[in-house]
Amino acid sequence: MLSRVAERIYWMGRYLERAENTARLINVNTLLLLDLPKGVSLGWQPLVDIMGSTEQFAEHFTEASERNVVRFLIADEKNPASLLSSLKFARENARTVRDTLPGEGWERINDLFLKAKADLPSGLARGRRYDNLVEAIAACQQITGMLAGTMLHNEGYDFLRIGRNLERADMTTRIIDVRTAYVGTSVPGVELEPFLHAQWLSLLRSISAYQAYWLKVQAPVRRQEVLEFLFKERQFPRSVLHCIGEVAGAIERLPRNVVPLTTAGKLAAHLDKRRVSRMDDAAVHAFVDRLQLKLSQLHESIAATYFQFATMDARLRSGRKRKSAAATAGN
Repeated sequence: MLSRVAERIYWMGRYLERAENTARLINVNTLLLLDLPKGVSLGWQPLVDIMGSTEQFAEHFTEASERNVVRFLIADEKNPASLLSSLKFARENARTVRDTLPGEGWERINDLFLKAKADLPSGLARGRRYDNLVEAIAACQQITGMLAGTMLHNEGYDFLRIGRNLERADMTTRIIDVRTAYVGTSVPGVELEPFLHAQWLSLLRSISAYQAYWLKVQAPVRRQEVLEFLFKERQFPRSVLHCIGEVAGAIERLPRNVVPLTTAGKLAAHLDKRRVSRMDDAAVHAFVDRLQLKLSQLHESIAATYFQFATMDARLRSGRKRKSAAATAGN
């Protein structure tokens, strides 16, 4: 397989996964705000932080209001991390490798972008926005399932798996990073404990992990169990460790895999031996920073091994950066 074709398929998988997770974040944040006690404000800035777009947002907006953040993250094509931009990039990558995809795959991706472009910018108010985003999530999942069921499971599909799971791991760490931060200060006369419980429920629902958590853990929703589950539960397809395992499994089927496979193995070992549940919030934040740097290094190892044209620094190829200025993705 040509390296440019492999790279396009890889990024198609990443951008489809990014679009789905962006839609999830916005909907869950909307629902969480409705559960807050009076006097406690979570706000919308954390979503900008999750996507690593803090500096870029500040260049265009002076206030992180719901209206500004929602428009920036959903429909702003000038923001390369927006949902609409992600679908646009997924469509462009799919268009250039149409010969390697099932015909229905290209058609579904193209239709999803055109529908999103027509519906999302005009449907940013809460009522219409929720339904539009639910449709976008469902459409992304349908495309993922359709490709899994109709695409040849050859090297091209391996690169699709690598892109999808590396992006999924990245987004899970972003969600955990912001959701584990202390989101409010003490408010006289306000009991914050019920809100903290709602926060962990929100974290699980952000990545459709609520039912899986109950089936596997069979315990109330608590901080320690949630962190262990989302970081390290090998049987849950959106946990960080499971995603890294899927990336490693796909790399193992590829030629010249020694360097990226070793990098993935070290990353999995680094995560597996950490007792995340015993970390306080500051330690979790520092751990996530290190983990995202290692995810970036895994991407760079894959790019250097397989993508002949992937020579541009990832920080220049994407508007999405870690707060520490470490890049995790590109176009």
